[in-house]
Amino acid sequence: MSVKWLSLLLLLQLNCYFSSGSCGKVLVWPVEYSHWINVKTILDELVTRGHEVTVLTSQASVLIDPSKPSAIKFEIFPTLLTKDDFENTIKHMLDNWTYMVKDSFWTYFSTVQSIFGEFFDMQMKVCKDVVSNKKFMTKLHESRFDVVLADAIGPCGELLAEVLQIPLVYSLRFSPGFSLEKYGGKLPLPPSYVPVIMSELGDQMTFMERVKNMMYVLYFDFWFQTFNEKKWNQFYSEVLGRPTTLLETVGKADMWLIRTFWDFEFPRPLLPNFEFVGGLHCKPAKPLPKEMEEFVQSSGEDGIVVFTLGSIVTNITEERANVIASALAQIPQKVLWRYHGKKPDTLGPNTRLYKWIPQNDLLGHPKTKAFITHGGTNGIYEAIYHGIPMVGIPLFADQPDNIAHMMAKGAAVRLDFNKMSTTDLLNALKQVINNPSYKQNAMRLSTIQHDQPMKPLDRAVFWIEFVMRHKGAKHLRPAAHDLTWYQYHSLDVTGFLLACVATAVFVITKCCLFCCQKFPKAGKKNKRE
Repeated sequence: MSVKWLSLLLLLQLNCYFSSGSCGKVLVWPVEYSHWINVKTILDELVTRGHEVTVLTSQASVLIDPSKPSAIKFEIFPTLLTKDDFENTIKHMLDNWTYMVKDSFWTYFSTVQSIFGEFFDMQMKVCKDVVSNKKFMTKLHESRFDVVLADAIGPCGELLAEVLQIPLVYSLRFSPGFSLEKYGGKLPLPPSYVPVIMSELGDQMTFMERVKNMMYVLYFDFWFQTFNEKKWNQFYSEVLGRPTTLLETVGKADMWLIRTFWDFEFPRPLLPNFEFVGGLHCKPAKPLPKEMEEFVQSSGEDGIVVFTLGSIVTNITEERANVIASALAQIPQKVLWRYHGKKPDTLGPNTRLYKWIPQNDLLGHPKTKAFITHGGTNGIYEAIYHGIPMVGIPLFADQPDNIAHMMAKGAAVRLDFNKMSTTDLLNALKQVINNPSYKQNAMRLSTIQHDQPMKPLDRAVFWIEFVMRHKGAKHLRPAAHDLTWYQYHSLDVTGFLLACVATAVFVITKCCLFCCQKFPKAGKKNKRE
């Protein structure tokens, strides 16, 4: 670490010491790619406020670079995985997900399950390398951290929090079928009006859509396995030295920071230890590089279109690239396209290719008319923040669902990456740019995003600091965690009440039968007399 960064870190620590005295030590268990980009925004703010932030990262990390000057500390642990192993596994997973045929429900979700299985198997190897390293774990114990901040989609953070006996705060966008939120966090999700994640449904469902949603609920509850529960439960039990499960350990989280907000979400029940912090990374646009600004200004009244498929996908097949380039060449707007592959043969003079673009700054530029996006949460929130309508080309994970949300809000049009033609993309762009309702709806969402009593980043940091100050937040944790599944659904109470009713009916029936047998006999006696 350079002298400059050491001085800055010392200054922040002294500031904390002489001011509130409430600065703490935060241990971070991150996930790579866009997840890291999001959580790093929180970490930078924590450091600015004087907290000591330590990020656990393996030697196989792709995006997290501890060698770069930073006020954030990095603890690097050895792992059997290499960087090439990690990159190749991720590339294989995403290629399978992006280019697979989505015509069959069973085939699609079977493939998705195997992809998640591959990711979680890799995650388990890394986790084992951490917790089995006694010297490394002793060092973490001696550091006396105040809280663990973990990405819930990458298991191990909750295990570290349990081993170190410190509070846990989660950062999460989603888990397949809401499995972690529902069974780990006990979040109520009524299927009658809350669409299951990955179902691509809205909250205004017809009868048949509610049937479809219920089928998704049953599928994710009883068939789809996000992770191999038996393996993870056994692993956690061995480490903790007592019988436990992954979901039980997940359920001990003090706070869940969900990376969306009501401008994106459909109204649904929340628990007090769940907090929306969507858009925490968004900020006002900065000036563009000179050459890029000149190209943008050359668009005149027509404006520009920004096109990127996110931080992971940097290349696509030549055939798809030519289909896209051909459509872009036919619009009057100038296009800035983040693209790494071979230059498409059909690329028009109005389109420029960049290996990297300042996405937030471009979306905040007054000449931006539309955003062609894969539907990642970070990109969608930047578009919402700046009020830019979207053409969604979802590829994998939560992206189809994200675009479905934006379509329901009237701020996006969706296309199928593998099936769309040049005409499809051209028509979608014309629709989003020329139909004023898309811009109006995007601006409405932007207004909601900006109209909050506290900024999302401040809210996220507040709750992390709150958990540190109070050594947890168990008073926000619902009693549902202490109930069995049949108690949670009141099946025991229902059974008891049914038994009471049945008993009452039985007793009344017996009494009636007894009376009927007695009174006829009395009547016959009177007649004889």
